[in-house]
Amino acid sequence: MKKCTKMRGSKTHGYGSKKKHRGAGSRGGRGFAGSFKHKKVRLKKFQPEHFKKRKFKSLRRKGIKPTLQTINLRDLTGKEADLPGFKILAAGQPPKGIIVKATAFSERAKEKIEKSGGKAEKV
Repeated sequence: MKKCTKMRGSKTHGYGSKKKHRGAGSRGGRGFAGSFKHKKVRLKKFQPEHFKKRKFKSLRRKGIKPTLQTINLRDLTGKEADLPGFKILAAGQPPKGIIVKATAFSERAKEKIEKSGGKAEKV
């Protein structure tokens, strides 16, 4: 049940006097207004990361690779599959003689595709 339904008949709906439930002045400004002044203690307690300095980290840095979507061998159908932006994983059996073109393959997936008479080509 909503608060407004419960409070029918109450003049102020639980906010004390009428003056206390007015505009943004009753909450010290809208949003993050006052976050470095009168709301600082509250922000430090509930959102301590708000004041931390963070360096920019480029995605081009060595070791950071863009995430690829994954798909299992059991989900492949037909004679040919062209899947740029996907990594093929080894769960299940591939259709016989399938040619798969994808961004990446797990080692076992590559073995299974070649064992079933197909080809695993990187795009």
